[in-house]
Amino acid sequence: MAELGSGKRPAVARVQTMERDKEMWEKLIEINPRIKGGKPVIKGTRVPVEVIVGALAGGASWEEVGEAYEVTLEQVRACLAFAAQMLAEETFVAVPA
Repeated sequence: MAELGSGKRPAVARVQTMERDKEMWEKLIEINPRIKGGKPVIKGTRVPVEVIVGALAGGASWEEVGEAYEVTLEQVRACLAFAAQMLAEETFVAVPA
């Protein structure tokens, strides 16, 4: 069993979490070529996922982001889940300097 705070979780727990997160973001995030050129946005809005993630990365709190873009905390979580899923599926190649 992983130690508390070790940063390691059993593989089964990670898979279950990713599946639950995917179900959440699939309900709340859409990609439509007629909205923002096909960028992922929060359904029912024109707010791009990248704007929400960028605001959080810039230091805004979840509540500040929700108020600024008129979205719920669940929608903010869906943006993060979507971004995490996209990164998990991406392949990165290190290029020597």
